[in-house]
Amino acid sequence: MKLILGSGSPRRRELLAQIGVVADDIRPPDIDETPRKNELPRPYCARIAHEKALAVTAGADDIVLCADTTVALGRRILGKPRDAGEAAEFLIALGGRRHRVITSVALRRGDTLWERTVVSEVKMKRLSDVELNAYLASNDWQGKAGGYAIQGPAGAFIPWISGSFSAIMGLPVAETANLLQAAGYPLYKDMT
Repeated sequence: MKLILGSGSPRRRELLAQIGVVADDIRPPDIDETPRKNELPRPYCARIAHEKALAVTAGADDIVLCADTTVALGRRILGKPRDAGEAAEFLIALGGRRHRVITSVALRRGDTLWERTVVSEVKMKRLSDVELNAYLASNDWQGKAGGYAIQGPAGAFIPWISGSFSAIMGLPVAETANLLQAAGYPLYKDMT
């Protein structure tokens, strides 16, 4: 049995390492992540994680672990910004308001799929022009849903969260551990 991480995210690898899990292989799937017309954030996120898990090639006994993180402002999905202008638009829209960070995990072994979605709430403060411009210049917004990562410099803009910090980072550790155990992955084998 091999564990295949269907993600190129270094954050997801770090979060797995917290529970002593190192993937045997990393195979980021190449799927279309465009939201469907009128698709709501939570079903969108679950669908993308599901499609990623199905898109990774693996042996019948291998475990494939995929996840997707979506930032939702009301019914609006804030994906990865195309450029600094869109990142600025996202950060200004999020400023002074609560939003949801949705992370869906899909784990596949053979024809069996285990799935879990975790929704957390985050409040971002209103950014001054100096803060916004300095953050955009850092390029930390690139490749991040909603244009920010809580574990990076943008953490200084987040005074309040409700939910799972690790899910906001991109992988809910407690729920992922439960899914791995359900799939027969030997967690905690090296901790004795």
